[in-house]
Amino acid sequence: MRRISLPRGARWSFLVFTQKSFSIKDSARSSISVMGKDYYKILGIQSGSNEDEVKKAYRKMALKFHPDKNKDANAEEKFKEIAEAYDVLSDPKKRAIYDQYGEEGLKTGGGSSGNSGSTFHYTFHGDPHATFASFFGGSNPFDIFFGSSRTRMSNGFDHEDMDIDEDDDDPFSAFGRFGFNGVNGLHRRHPEQIHSRKKVQDPPVIHDLKVSLEEIYHGCTKRMKITRRRLNLDGRTIRTEDKILNIVIKKGWKEGTKITFPKEGDATPENIPADVVFVLKDKQHAHFKRDGTNVVYAAKISLKEALCGCTVNIPTIDGRVIPLPCSDVIKPGTVKRLRGEGLPFPKVPTQRGDLIVEFQVRFPERIPLQSREVLKQHIPCS
Repeated sequence: MRRISLPRGARWSFLVFTQKSFSIKDSARSSISVMGKDYYKILGIQSGSNEDEVKKAYRKMALKFHPDKNKDANAEEKFKEIAEAYDVLSDPKKRAIYDQYGEEGLKTGGGSSGNSGSTFHYTFHGDPHATFASFFGGSNPFDIFFGSSRTRMSNGFDHEDMDIDEDDDDPFSAFGRFGFNGVNGLHRRHPEQIHSRKKVQDPPVIHDLKVSLEEIYHGCTKRMKITRRRLNLDGRTIRTEDKILNIVIKKGWKEGTKITFPKEGDATPENIPADVVFVLKDKQHAHFKRDGTNVVYAAKISLKEALCGCTVNIPTIDGRVIPLPCSDVIKPGTVKRLRGEGLPFPKVPTQRGDLIVEFQVRFPERIPLQSREVLKQHIPCS
């Protein structure tokens, strides 16, 4: 910076020059304005432009210099400058500070030394694609034409051949030339609407979830870790992340019950994430089989017990043992029922099904000759 002195008593005391801009300092003022970047010039608008004009300018410039569309070497840097300019000018507080103190004052808190008392310090987040995705609702307008492959349009226009008329106030009006106007029977829609219509949800991702009869009896919560792909804030790149799903198993739920976690599958720019579905399956039990809300227990007794009577100890799902006296002859396949000792009803958990005891008679491999004679004498023929 170089100072130039003028004669005493002159109205203007000196001039201040910088590489980026200059301003004239009145002797009555106490601050120097250093503009730095001209955000208005970057967006191609006047300093008095309203909010709608700022948005329209950003949309036009961002589409023109988006790296997916513009292959110039400096397109990425220009795209970032446009995003920063919009980030500042679309925020009334940032814009007011910038209008008064310029870029340097905005970023270094230059306004804090003046009469405003501001301590605001601005830093651009540095991701122009995040700004772009936020402005367009998380979608990419170019995907309207290129779909998931993002290579060629169905009517033969290549991505590199696409152009948006930079002199048109509405960049999307150029799309009318490719059949998106009322003449061809399709009314022009906002790009988010068209893009959302192209997205289709992936088929459900189904997993079997094995549960024990004790878990069905008491109810429980299972924690399942899934690994899926998720979109980053820019709406284009993808990260892999783990998530814990808490699966609440209610008392008495039947085998085949489905628990659905909506849209917890993989996410890409072109799809709607699939639902993740868990289907209940019964684990094999050491003692019981399930029959709806009833449980079946196979009681094995000897031929002597079957003929002469016995008391059989029957286990229950909740760990108790119920003695079941049997005084009558028990034939193979005989069934006895213990009321209310089964599984809870799903809709009325306070009520329970039955414990069904199926008897299995163990016959001896051989009988001694002497015993056979005794049996012949005492066992009736019919």
